[in-house]
Amino acid sequence: MTPVLEIRDLSVDYGQGEGAVHAVSSVNLVLNRGEVLGLAGESGSGKSTLAYAMTRLLPPPGLITGGEVLHHGRDKPEPVDVLGLTPKQLRSFRWNDIAIVFQGAMNSLNPVSTVAAQLEDIYRAHRPEMSRAQRTKRSAELLRLVGISADRLGSYPHQLSGGMRQRVMIAMALALDPEIIIMDEPTTALDVVMQRQILEQMMRLREELGFSVLFITHDISLLVEFSDRIAIMYAGRIVEQAASEDMYRASSHPYSKGLLGSFPALHGPRRPLTGIPGSPPDMRTVPSGCPFHPRCPSAFDVCEREIPVLEKLSGANGDSSRSVACWLNTPSLSGHPGVGAT
Repeated sequence: MTPVLEIRDLSVDYGQGEGAVHAVSSVNLVLNRGEVLGLAGESGSGKSTLAYAMTRLLPPPGLITGGEVLHHGRDKPEPVDVLGLTPKQLRSFRWNDIAIVFQGAMNSLNPVSTVAAQLEDIYRAHRPEMSRAQRTKRSAELLRLVGISADRLGSYPHQLSGGMRQRVMIAMALALDPEIIIMDEPTTALDVVMQRQILEQMMRLREELGFSVLFITHDISLLVEFSDRIAIMYAGRIVEQAASEDMYRASSHPYSKGLLGSFPALHGPRRPLTGIPGSPPDMRTVPSGCPFHPRCPSAFDVCEREIPVLEKLSGANGDSSRSVACWLNTPSLSGHPGVGAT
């Protein structure tokens, strides 16, 4: 597959000096063209920080301390490092190449502007050559694309339901036909019926328009159904990556297994919900070694001392699409008495 976005060794701190909080530590991710990549983890694992850093929307005191974010544009012969763009280039990159659907639509939309005004603002800023009639026509087309009647152009955000507001946010993200859409927990505040409708519509649009999606959520059950690949994040690090079906059927990291055991299966036999004991670590005082070891049922002595490296695992068929950062999956420790303990 062809990559459209590569994140290489990206690190983010909040604050500086000895008191800095390492919110994201040397993350590597690849989003391929036309794919849906899911990013899961508990609150505070660094998912949203990663999204804001890669789009340079990170608010103070957030600071990118290292790494690259390479965009492979459809009309560009060489990849461009987003972290090196000038303010003018960055303004063009956002909306044209990448767009974000934020979690709280009511907080993201301007409460005193109509839907039409907010959609047309995008074209005024990025397509100044468009006439007013063209802007209005295109805005109506965008609403119809996400399943909203064009007569809602004159509505204010408070006059729309939660689901309709989220659809307006999706329409805004699609306004300039970007290559990448970042969905940062876009359906958290919605009921399960509306959640499914919006995600199904988003996947239909992805098939129709061909953009790539980075889908961020704490609900791994959604990713199993709607994403092609899943990356699991814990304490600012990627701990496992795999195809969605492989992750669901045979996850390798104990944290991934805990997340998958935290929601009920809708089909098949009943199974107990295991969950994960304890709470995510305070990022100001992350445990030594593997950050997950205090909560891990399979931890042994090396887990307390050394941080495991994210390494590729080859399956029986030679497939190496899965990567795991866990001492349980390290070949050199396969004979250790702690490996496989529960």
